[in-house]
Amino acid sequence: MRVQLDYGRTGLEVELPDERIVGPLAIRPAAPLPDPEGAIDRALREPIGTPPLAEVVRGRRNACILVCDITRPVPNRLILPPMLRTLEEQGIAHKDILILVATGLHRPNEGAELEELVGPEVAANYRVENHHGKALDEHDFLGETPNGVPVWLDARYVRADLKITTGLIEPHLMAGYSGGRKVICPGIAALETVKVWHGPRFLEHPRADGGILEGNPVHEENTRIALLAGCDFIVNVCIDGQRRITWVGAGDMIEAWQQGVRFVENVVKVPVPVPCEVVVTSAAGYPLDTTWYQAIKGLTGALPIVKPGGTIVLAASLTECLGSPEFQQVIAENPDLKLFKQRILGKDYFLLDQWQFEEQCKVMERCRVKVVSHGLPAETLRRCYVEPAASVERAVADCLAEYGAMAKVAVIPKGPYVLPYIASTT
Repeated sequence: MRVQLDYGRTGLEVELPDERIVGPLAIRPAAPLPDPEGAIDRALREPIGTPPLAEVVRGRRNACILVCDITRPVPNRLILPPMLRTLEEQGIAHKDILILVATGLHRPNEGAELEELVGPEVAANYRVENHHGKALDEHDFLGETPNGVPVWLDARYVRADLKITTGLIEPHLMAGYSGGRKVICPGIAALETVKVWHGPRFLEHPRADGGILEGNPVHEENTRIALLAGCDFIVNVCIDGQRRITWVGAGDMIEAWQQGVRFVENVVKVPVPVPCEVVVTSAAGYPLDTTWYQAIKGLTGALPIVKPGGTIVLAASLTECLGSPEFQQVIAENPDLKLFKQRILGKDYFLLDQWQFEEQCKVMERCRVKVVSHGLPAETLRRCYVEPAASVERAVADCLAEYGAMAKVAVIPKGPYVLPYIASTT
């Protein structure tokens, strides 16, 4: 069986043994909207849980619009123009509109990358700025949550007269689903907030997982933080495997987002009868598979269906290597995974981005990992506690030789965009 895995910008075609395959596991068909521009315009005029955007805008002096950074394929070129037009028609001056890139603790998006993110016309004609999560003086303190999380959020958003957020609703490995409240926390949160909210007290909870909202402390806490900051209007979308819009909703931060979650749940959840010895997956291609930090999402997405002691084979381009300097430091100074877990469960160890390595540890506790990548040398992959493989075919053949004639191979071409689960236990 020939299968196209999402990999970089071009994809990776692989040949797998037909008789062993479970899948390919794919997002359920969801028709792309025939007129996405028209659908967005209608969503602004007929929102969920709020008056139309034009009414919400009326009388406001200035506006801050949050957009996701380059790691999220949000169709900003379609979303932003009608929104900006509405703001200006209702009297907000061009100079009083700020588009703020919700980078969280990721690097800023600038130059050609910024043009790719919002479109060259918006980049050239509007004020577009990046959030800087490590610059505490750029944030306002909004107090501490009942769970002890200090809330520091970007002052440019907090002080805006009109607060608008955009986003993409898809599975998220910790918060259940992205979109909605998540562009505020962690999107414009300071390190001082994220390091507590992304700490082991929240992440080690069994409900802090992809596709889970009820009882998920990560989701509940960042919803609380977003409500504390305030949000006047959201525009969220769902997309298909070709990144075409399949759903758009606007309006109230919670109500509109919840409708989108219900839509995406019916699309991304895929049952598997029994756990498989081998799972072949991806990190969803560009822009999500450019770093090891982001590619870990491909591993956590496959984890529910891999048999204990089995193997995940991940294909990821990794063209930007490992990730932030801090994430590289986490890997470099923790040669033993058990020691790392002991350190983070204590009170004296913290490094930026350790939470993603914590998620990888959850995977490594259950199974092995083989990685196929043209972006990282074999010795670097080994330092990430995974086995480098020359090809997906070679990795699968080695696994089948080890696991025997009855072993099954599940295939997830679009990686973390799919939420596989074992049907008999759900």
